[in-house]
Amino acid sequence: MSLPRHQRAHGTAELGFVHTPRGTVLRHLFHAAPLRVLFPTPEPGEAPMAALVNVGGGLAGGDSLDARVTLGEAAVAGVTTPAAEKVYRALAEETRIATRLEVGAGATLEWLPQETILFQGARLERRLDAALAPGARLLAAEMLVFGRVARGERLTQGSLFDAWRIRRDGRLLWADATALDGDIAGRLAAPFGFAGAEASGLLLLAAGEAEALAGRDLLRDKGFDATLARPGLMLARCLGGASPVRDAMARAIPLLRAGVLGLPARLPRLWTS
Repeated sequence: MSLPRHQRAHGTAELGFVHTPRGTVLRHLFHAAPLRVLFPTPEPGEAPMAALVNVGGGLAGGDSLDARVTLGEAAVAGVTTPAAEKVYRALAEETRIATRLEVGAGATLEWLPQETILFQGARLERRLDAALAPGARLLAAEMLVFGRVARGERLTQGSLFDAWRIRRDGRLLWADATALDGDIAGRLAAPFGFAGAEASGLLLLAAGEAEALAGRDLLRDKGFDATLARPGLMLARCLGGASPVRDAMARAIPLLRAGVLGLPARLPRLWTS
C-alpha cells in the first residue's frame, strides 16, 4: 500500500510596471497562494515598492515559489519581502524558488528580499535569471543563513543549489552558482570556503560602467569588499555572523541607492518595521 503524498504549496507572483506621465505605475498583477503581493504606501520621494509575502509562513520540501517582475522602459520600482524566508527540513523533495527579472531600457529595478534561513535538513534549489535591456539598472541583494543561529543550530545536513544568471541585451553578463551537499559542516568550516560563517550576503549592481565603478569605490571607502566582475557589474560579498552580515547589507544598500541610483538613502520600510 503506497503512502499518501503530502500536500504541497506552489506559489506564483507576476508584476509588471510601466512608466507614465504620473511616474511608475503597476500595469499587471497576478498572484496565487501561498504567494501574495502587497503594496505599502511609498515614502516621500520613493518609487513603488512591492512586498512578496509567503502567507504559508515558510517552505517545506516539495514546495515552490515562482516570481516574475517586468519593468517597462524608464520605469523605476522595487521588490522586497516583509520578513525572512524560512526553508524547513525536507524529507526527500527539494524546495524550489525561481525568480525572473526583466528590466526595460533605462529602467531601474531593486530586488531586495530579506534573508533566507536554511533550517537543519533543508533542501533548496533557487535560481534567479535577469534580462536587462540597454541602459537598464539592477540593484539586487540576497542573504543566506545556515541554520537557526539564534537557537544555536548550524546547517550540517541537507542541500543547497543557488544559481544566478544576468544577461544584458541578450548576452550573458554574469553567471554564478553555490552548491552545498555532502559534508556541509566541513564546507562551511573550510578556511578557503565559508570560513565558519553563519551567513553569507551578496550585493550586485548592474548599471553603466561609470555607475558600477562609482558604486565599487563608494563601498570600498566604507570598508566593504567590493569588486568589478566586469565593466558595468559590481559585486560585494559578506561572510560572518548572521546579524553582522544583515547589518552590513543594511548599510551598503542605502549607500548605493543614494550614491549611484539617485534614490533616498534608506532601506525599504519593511526591513526596519
